[in-house]
Amino acid sequence: MPELPDVTVYVEALAARVAGVALERVRVASPSLLRTYEPPLRAAEGRHVVGVERLGKRIVLALEGELFLSVHLMIAGRLRWRDAGVKIPKKVGLAAFDFPSGSLLLTEASPKKRAALHVLAGRTALEALDAGGIDVLSSTPESFGAALTLENHTLKRALTDPRLFSGIGNAYSDEILHRARMSPVTLTSRLTDDEIAHLHAATLATLGDWIERTRRETGDGFPEKVTAFREGMAVHGRAGSPCPVCGTPVQRIAYADNETNYCPTCQTKGKLLADRALSRLLREDWPKTLEELEERKRRSTAE
Repeated sequence: MPELPDVTVYVEALAARVAGVALERVRVASPSLLRTYEPPLRAAEGRHVVGVERLGKRIVLALEGELFLSVHLMIAGRLRWRDAGVKIPKKVGLAAFDFPSGSLLLTEASPKKRAALHVLAGRTALEALDAGGIDVLSSTPESFGAALTLENHTLKRALTDPRLFSGIGNAYSDEILHRARMSPVTLTSRLTDDEIAHLHAATLATLGDWIERTRRETGDGFPEKVTAFREGMAVHGRAGSPCPVCGTPVQRIAYADNETNYCPTCQTKGKLLADRALSRLLREDWPKTLEELEERKRRSTAE
């Protein structure tokens, strides 16, 4: 799912192309995409774009007359900038937003069509979509800490909770925690003020670095290679690969549509975190350390 760094660059690339320009037409190929019926989608046609905004992981086209088009890409949705009037692809195409200089295609490479488009009248209606998380990039250590410790959760869950933090998801939470050298299962209630300040600094540095990297890769073009598994990530999507800091194989815990990737040496003092499904199955046979895991692999190979 595109997260804060990716959405930020999407917003910047769109603003450079459509700010001040009239939205001529919106073509919708997938009826499940549109989640509102009032105002009608046709009310957006002919209005000029007065701004492009980020709302959490949503991309918002602000149109004159305080009308807003909010797009949530969910897991597999992506945006493409193409020639004006381009045909919407049959299998993955959801919609096209037509401007005089080009068309913004919305695609989703998944049979589960989860991407969403909302048409909203007035900023109050738009803000109702906001889960309430703070803007991390403008946060202070104090405001960050207040959000982090509002409820007692694991660090992984807290960082990815949109009610606490705006725009951080599965991928960048892994990268943040690796940079901070903190375990994803540490409870927020157990953090000291120094640890909170350290995590805040790691969060700003990680997100800032990836925004700048994505900007450089995009240049004057449009971001076309948005993915949750980025080349150069330290741990996310790199299970089994060596940690770039210490060389220890990165470990992975999968659950539902999400996963946690971490380095045992850098983050958990060598302890392997229990995968819920496997640990229930193996019970006392679940390896507690990386050494135990490697020994079991050697025994399995020998047998």
